[in-house]
Amino acid sequence: MRKAMFRQEEAVRHAATSAIINLILAEKQSKRDGPFSAQESSSQASCSQQADISGSGGGLFQQLSGLLQRCLYQQAKIKETMYHGLIKLVLVDPSSGGAVLDLLLPHFCRYFHEGAEVELGICSCVKSENGKVDIDEPLDSLLHCVSWILLLQHGKNDHVLDSSRACFGFSLTPENETGRCSSGESFSNAFHKIQKFLRNLNLGGNLGQSQDGESASIDLEKTKCRALILSGIIEVVLNVIANDLEKATDANRLDLERELVEFVELHQSLEKDVTMLKQGTGTRKGNTRPFAHDTHNFELGSSKVIQRQNSFLATSSICQIMEMIPKLFNPESFSKIGTPQNHDQPSVSKKSKGCSMIISFILNACLHHIKLLPVFGKDDPLRLLMYGDIRNLGPPLLRLIHLLKPVGKSEASQKKKEVKGKKDVGEQSEYICLALVCLKELITIGLKSPDSLDITALLEDLLSVSTLEDASLDGECQMASGIVDQPTRNKELFIMKTLKPLFFQLLQRSYSDAVEVICGMILMIGETIPRELRNSHGAWAIRVCKTKEITDSKVARSVITLAISLSIPPNDLSIAQEIATELLKVMASEAHEPVTESEVYPLLNSSANNYNAMSSCMLHLMEMFVIDMDWAMRKLKTFSLLSYKNIHVNPNGEQIPGQAFEEHLCSRAEAVAKVLASFVLMSLKDAQAETLLRLAARFYKHLAQISKLRIAPKGCKQVLPSLEFQQLVDITCKQLTIPLYNFVAEMQRVQQENANSKGIINKIKRENRCIPDLIFQIEDYEKFLIQLSKASKINLLRHAKRSTARDFKIIDNSTTDEEVAPPNHDEAVNNNSNAAQNETREDSDDNGCNKKVLSPEPDSDPNDGDDDDGGVPVKRVRRDRIVQDSDDEA
Repeated sequence: MRKAMFRQEEAVRHAATSAIINLILAEKQSKRDGPFSAQESSSQASCSQQADISGSGGGLFQQLSGLLQRCLYQQAKIKETMYHGLIKLVLVDPSSGGAVLDLLLPHFCRYFHEGAEVELGICSCVKSENGKVDIDEPLDSLLHCVSWILLLQHGKNDHVLDSSRACFGFSLTPENETGRCSSGESFSNAFHKIQKFLRNLNLGGNLGQSQDGESASIDLEKTKCRALILSGIIEVVLNVIANDLEKATDANRLDLERELVEFVELHQSLEKDVTMLKQGTGTRKGNTRPFAHDTHNFELGSSKVIQRQNSFLATSSICQIMEMIPKLFNPESFSKIGTPQNHDQPSVSKKSKGCSMIISFILNACLHHIKLLPVFGKDDPLRLLMYGDIRNLGPPLLRLIHLLKPVGKSEASQKKKEVKGKKDVGEQSEYICLALVCLKELITIGLKSPDSLDITALLEDLLSVSTLEDASLDGECQMASGIVDQPTRNKELFIMKTLKPLFFQLLQRSYSDAVEVICGMILMIGETIPRELRNSHGAWAIRVCKTKEITDSKVARSVITLAISLSIPPNDLSIAQEIATELLKVMASEAHEPVTESEVYPLLNSSANNYNAMSSCMLHLMEMFVIDMDWAMRKLKTFSLLSYKNIHVNPNGEQIPGQAFEEHLCSRAEAVAKVLASFVLMSLKDAQAETLLRLAARFYKHLAQISKLRIAPKGCKQVLPSLEFQQLVDITCKQLTIPLYNFVAEMQRVQQENANSKGIINKIKRENRCIPDLIFQIEDYEKFLIQLSKASKINLLRHAKRSTARDFKIIDNSTTDEEVAPPNHDEAVNNNSNAAQNETREDSDDNGCNKKVLSPEPDSDPNDGDDDDGGVPVKRVRRDRIVQDSDDEA
């Protein structure tokens, strides 16, 4: 590891730093868990005395202190790893705190200077080399490390904080040992001065300092990096204040709350200023938060600044700030907590501004905090320190949602009359949605990682604070209360008593984003409960679709997804068929005149955004059903092998294994075919049409596999196709295959008309892949049907469109209009029919149709391929089997 610390590769040095920290931790852990650990840890007088007894600076920590000091001169990523490791070291061995602070103090003094005025060297934390800007010193991570060490050391002593010093105004050891604790005192005093420095901070002076000779883009990148560091420092201070607020008495609680509001406003002002800087330089809007709690990457000129995945706020601190928010809604309490800088503003404006800043900050911090939980390992000491019991975030989040949700129609209508009122309503909807997203992420952790979060206990806590009531759900709530299984009961009650009432209240106010999140939570929880209960929620979603006037396309899409996904088979595909049929009525097609709105499902209307969203949603759901057929095909193949072996050994008419499974699969496939049959009659555009083609190709591939498995292997008796299979073939041929060819032809016609439009080249390239693949899969499916017809003596293609042209042509942009003029359809049909009947039959198994064969060009003569004047032979569609009409049909 010593050698690795001197390697040139940064990744090697970073790995060596982690190894050094882990080795020191392993030594401390072994001493603590050893046979004399209880004796060593008992009756310890103070931190410095413990250092003399157990040698906190001794062992590997002392031996490797030189390498740790070398880490302080490495890249920012290596320093962050070291700072996090030092916190773990103090957690494992609290007596190491003094030695760790002694190690960090000289390095900290490079960026903190005391004099007539305190100077915090934020500018020196950023460097630029060769036109690239990087963070050289993560000062926020350093202060985060030191703050936790001081808080942990203070937790070992039961001293009460002095009211004049909100944090860190204490000595780590008794007064007669101050000589051994100069580092702790120095850091305590430094934090106290840093807080005063931040209160009087001039953002422009600390973020906009530029050096001569630097370009404007480099200076802007440096400004953003400084803002990133400064925002992290503010969050460290907020974490300390919130920690003190948890233990504070009524005497100094008001001062701490006022100080907390002041620093939150400073943090949000910093965010606003940097956002304006980015927008002023033409940076695209969206995800413009360059702060420590933002995990997104953003481009800075020619370089990229990677956002550090640090969470400086602990779970307890976030809860404390959330618990303080209701006070801000009380004018009397807010007048005491509000910052002096806003006293000249009207009280209503001051209250609104203060509430918005606090809510926006804490919800973004909470969401980041929850998403970073999987980053920490299960046994990571930092996980216990930073997260504790993360389910404690649930009740404050739900109380905040109840506080923000609208209460009356008159109030909402009055707000919408004013411009400011509309802005307030928009912010309120955004905050409710963000709080619901936090709650959804928390429930997701409980469902997917039970070791990280007890979902049953979380839902029980949420039910204890839920105050929503809906008379229409009282009967269902009483039935849910009688469920014996506690986890299932809690899930069912949470949906009934919290999510569904919230759904109706927010739907009434058109909070579409928030309603979409609620639907996602109902779906996520509903998929984990028994089938009967899940089906009841699907039935509820169907009633909503049929009775509620939903105009927002996102909400309509979410409710339809609930109705289909939570309904148990075969109800799910029956509902999908009904919705697809109604959707066809409101979409224009050649054979159907569009209607303004569906009578069965009012949320399906003629609005372009609405039916486009609905068709995309339905295609996505159908894709999920087709993907599920992959598993079904593997299982059907196993049953098929067992079936024919059983017949070969016991030809006594016994029950065939897997027959019920095959019948069920054919029934499901038939329902999917009917849904797709409705879509091929619609006038789909661009991406949706291509999605349908790819989906149909995959579906026909599964149909071909089913048909192939029905053909008996050599030496086995051929079993007659089941009635369900025959019905599937008939419906597929009549309702899907023929309209699908027409759909492809229509796509080609539209493409030809728009040959000169923008983006047509990319569209042609995509169709070059999906259309030939679809035609190949259809022909492959019909090939196996022909073979099965011969083996079983049953004409399965009696409803197929036989001896007709499978004509399609990928239109080249360089082709002139005269060259792509369509020929007479009857002539093309006759040519293809004669050519197909004259071709040689080829018996083959899997490799019999292994190429995608294109049909002849419509403007070519099939006989021209035999000329000797340089004509290029024309490729024809090969019809491997042609089934003639029977005498009865004739």
